[in-house]
Order: sequence, then structure tokens, then C-alpha cells
Amino acid sequence: QVQLVESGGGLVQAGGSLRLSCAVSGRAASSSGMAWFRQAPGKQRELVAAISTGGSTNYADSVKGRFTISRDNAKNTVYLQMDSLTPEDTAVYSCAQRRLPGSLIYAYWGQGTQVTVSS
Repeated sequence: QVQLVESGGGLVQAGGSLRLSCAVSGRAASSSGMAWFRQAPGKQRELVAAISTGGSTNYADSVKGRFTISRDNAKNTVYLQMDSLTPEDTAVYSCAQRRLPGSLIYAYWGQGTQVTVSS
């Protein structure tokens, strides 16, 4: 059974930092692409950052230069380092993994962790 468990969310002041973790069990985090998504109240879910099996990364324009996605294969965990946070980053953040390296669909999802940035 595949499980993705996020942690590290919380309340932080604007300008601060948080590091989210996504612990994967039941399969290797490196076996297919992984990503962080976020959804703010009243808004659609958006892709924040993604990392491929080979380690290539891509980011939403709104977080480029502030957020960094990484993967620790030994710990089977994916991270999202978030710096220079603004109130607009407030959302529920979820990690997800593609079923297969070449698939377009993120088949496995975590339960999400709340990030709140105060002004």
C-alpha cells in the first residue's frame, strides 16, 4: 500500500521559512515524478514544484527563487523548502507521485498540511 505523509506545515510570519516533508512508503520516491501542490480557499489547486526521477525540477512562476524541491532517496522523502513566504502562500500543501515515470497523472496523494503566513 502506497502512502504519502506530509509534515512541517504551520503558522509563520511573512518573510519567514518553512520546510515541508513528504514521507513515502510502499514504493520508492525516486520511482516516478513527484510534486507539491497547493490549494488556497476558494481557489483551484495549483502545481507548486515538481521533481523528476532524474532530479530535474520545475516551479510555478509565483514561487521561483523562493521555493526549492528536493528528494532524499535514502530517506524516501521529498522536501519543499519555502523561503521569503508571503500571505499569498497560505494554502493546504499536498505532495503527490505519478504512478509511472511516463504517466501524466499523479495517482498517489498525501492528506495535505496547512501553511498559514501572517502579515
